[in-house]
Amino acid sequence: MAGQWKGFAEGGLASMIAGFATHPLDLVKVRMQLQGEVASPPLAMALAGSHASSGSVRRPGPLGVGLEVARSEGVQALYSGVSATLLRQAMYSSTRMGLYEFLKTQWRDETQEGSGLPLHKKVAAALVSGATGAAVGNPADLAMVRMQADGRLPVHERRNYTSVGNALLRMMKQDGVLSLWTGSAPTVTRAMLVTAAQLATYDQIKDTIAQNRVVPEGLATQVVASVGAGVLASVASNPIDVVKTRVMNMKVAAGEAPPYKGALDCAVKTVRSEGPMALYKGFIPTVTRQGPFAIVMFLSLEQIKRVLEG
Repeated sequence: MAGQWKGFAEGGLASMIAGFATHPLDLVKVRMQLQGEVASPPLAMALAGSHASSGSVRRPGPLGVGLEVARSEGVQALYSGVSATLLRQAMYSSTRMGLYEFLKTQWRDETQEGSGLPLHKKVAAALVSGATGAAVGNPADLAMVRMQADGRLPVHERRNYTSVGNALLRMMKQDGVLSLWTGSAPTVTRAMLVTAAQLATYDQIKDTIAQNRVVPEGLATQVVASVGAGVLASVASNPIDVVKTRVMNMKVAAGEAPPYKGALDCAVKTVRSEGPMALYKGFIPTVTRQGPFAIVMFLSLEQIKRVLEG
């Protein structure tokens, strides 16, 4: 039993290290995903009627967004919401990575080389693990998105959470406990895609390299597999990540209807008002984060396993 729980601790610790290291890139991604967001029906109608002109508005890229955050809010603002990031990784990633390792052990086929699982079983284990982890980690994910996005709001509209604990308590007090699972549908969907693209791909690339002896087994194999997993996870998850960010960041005034009825409504309104490529807003910081995140996470995971097993 202790061996089974070790996978949860290893995965959570490695993910927390990676999450802290790449947090500024994640913050830039969130800010870019909220660029051009339509917050009210009248504005949505106005933009829909002048789509060509609105589409020509030039918006800053990742570097410009990062510099603007540092200039207007201070360099420390690039780490806004980092406490929520660490809690999210402790809840979400420890669950998904620990469960993934558990399922791999349960489904292992001793006749298979490498990890002992064919690709379809790796994907199935990743989908189940990702969904479970997202359900567990949604409250921290919600707090993280709102803390990262707060600086873009007018001063009088900011939530001004002082920490992830403060954010969770205030959300529960204002909107009830169930409000902590706002945006859970796109969060679960995204987590399933990311985990399948990330963990299953990492194992599959490692197995393929080992079987074909493309590069010597060790650090080079881990880096190649990490980069491949990070890029694929970015491509697969960015559209649902944009929707998740916008649904989680909704700010509803008293007596007004929310801007989105749900994930599907958000996706439709985003595409109608900003065009299909709006679903890939923040892709550059996403892929530039996912690559380093995957490398730091998987290399940390391999080292943590080596230390604990040694």
